[in-house]
Amino acid sequence: MSHTNTGPLLVAGARLPDGSRADILIEDGRVSEVGTGLSRAGSRRIDADGLVALPGLVDLHTHLREPGYEAGETILTGTRAAAAGGFTAVFAMPNTSPVADTAGVVEQELALGEAAGYATVQPIGAVTVGQKGERLAELGAMADSRARVRVFSDDGFCVHDPLIMRRALEYVKAFDGVIAQHAQDPRLTEGAQMNEGAVSAELGLAGWPAVAEESIIARDVLLAEHVGSRLHVCHLSTAGSVDIIRWAKKRGIAVTAEVTPHHLLLTDERVRGYDARYKVNPPLRRAEDVQAVREGLADGTIDIVATDHAPHPAEHKSCEWQAAANGMVGLESALRVVHSAMVETGLLSWSDVARVMSETPARIGRLAGHGMPIAAGQPAEITLYDPSVRGTFTEGDLRGRSENSPYLGTELPGRVRWSIHRGRPTLADGVIVPEPAS
Repeated sequence: MSHTNTGPLLVAGARLPDGSRADILIEDGRVSEVGTGLSRAGSRRIDADGLVALPGLVDLHTHLREPGYEAGETILTGTRAAAAGGFTAVFAMPNTSPVADTAGVVEQELALGEAAGYATVQPIGAVTVGQKGERLAELGAMADSRARVRVFSDDGFCVHDPLIMRRALEYVKAFDGVIAQHAQDPRLTEGAQMNEGAVSAELGLAGWPAVAEESIIARDVLLAEHVGSRLHVCHLSTAGSVDIIRWAKKRGIAVTAEVTPHHLLLTDERVRGYDARYKVNPPLRRAEDVQAVREGLADGTIDIVATDHAPHPAEHKSCEWQAAANGMVGLESALRVVHSAMVETGLLSWSDVARVMSETPARIGRLAGHGMPIAAGQPAEITLYDPSVRGTFTEGDLRGRSENSPYLGTELPGRVRWSIHRGRPTLADGVIVPEPAS
């Protein structure tokens, strides 16, 4: 891919997250000025009247499937999907083949992201060898590699052995790393097909109880406190989990938590149609849980929104419910869903959106050059979003390799118009740029 310099870029009349209007001048990959009435000879002008300028979105939880599962997604197609959704950086989960449990694999992923040019790809390393939960992976080697891994997760699998979890938490302290836990007690969820509750009883499907998530979170926050390390809880989904995180934070434990867009909007009532697009792990929960995670995100108990973008080939979803794979694609729809669930309901402002979808995920992942305020001297990682429009989410909105979105046919607010990565548009007026520059 060619990486050409396109000269200065002038974003005119954008609305900043605090509500003020400003022009943003971008030169040599950085914001050179923010103010009113700006101009620069030879600059390309973007009319941003009516658009909200957010710091480029950062997703702490993306499945890019490469290497090994390219039928579902590749780093190229996944980062195109990211650009379409306003993301300028994504953290790639390690459930690839081979598993990202060595320096060699994470460096390969980093290089593929750099070659694609659509977004920064920051690999996440596995906690255990092969994600098997038996012995620690090469955490130090991955941290010292060119990929500078700081987040480690066996996502898709819980680090269930408490001794291994303790050792992992202790190990990553040496380089300010964090363990991101998929909180799911495997013995309590064997054969589970959906959330355990009234709907599962009615449908006769094996239930995934809330306590299977909550019990692991409770154990892990206590382990993190005991060893003085950082813990991150992936895709929190129940009211009880919010209560545990709230308690842990009051106690001063270094825990952060994420919620997915789909757990902010969808409930287990969607399973009644047996449409496998709604099959996900952790499962869609009750309306009371949706309300609790919304309130937890609004009051700061939950730190960030992360997509858990999980692409699958059509044949893995176009089958009976029990045989279908878990997961949903979410990069292209995330900001619109957060707009619907959190901004239109008055629970979050646009400054809050910048915090939970850019600033804080970058900080948790220790990712330099992202999540910074739009200000002179900062890297030019910017998303321009039109909050004034509404439209039906369709296959045409998807830019990745898979179409397993739960929002197809759903009316959602807003539209990402521009994504600017390293000072260059990767999405230009809603259209993916064929050859972004990095």
